[in-house]
Amino acid sequence: MNTIYAREDFLAADEYIDVCRKSGINRPVDDRSRVERMLAHSNLYVTARQDGRLVGFARSLTDFCWCCYLSDLAVDKACQGQGIGKRLIEETRTAAGGAITTTLLLSAPTAVSFYQGMKMPQADNCFLYRRQK
Repeated sequence: MNTIYAREDFLAADEYIDVCRKSGINRPVDDRSRVERMLAHSNLYVTARQDGRLVGFARSLTDFCWCCYLSDLAVDKACQGQGIGKRLIEETRTAAGGAITTTLLLSAPTAVSFYQGMKMPQADNCFLYRRQK
């Protein structure tokens, strides 16, 4: 299957929710208002489409010259194993500024092996306040 990768200016809530559900990523997909706010305040979307259908995306917040927080990486389970997630990360890094920008993400415990398998550098100096809801 031919996969087309692109930086898009907008990601529709319906497409986002559909891929989240099909990927298994834990996001508040039953709270559409919250999803719409999440999407409205993000500024980098990299998508993967097959025959025009969204099969994966990376959603990030970045200043394009110093830092990029890759908040969501999701690929439809039916399309996993095709290198889509890795390519979405590569495309995100390039779009966010390449070598001059730090790209970071917080992995779900079940996805750690994916990032380790693609040899993504792992940090031990992260601090965070977890969301309460």
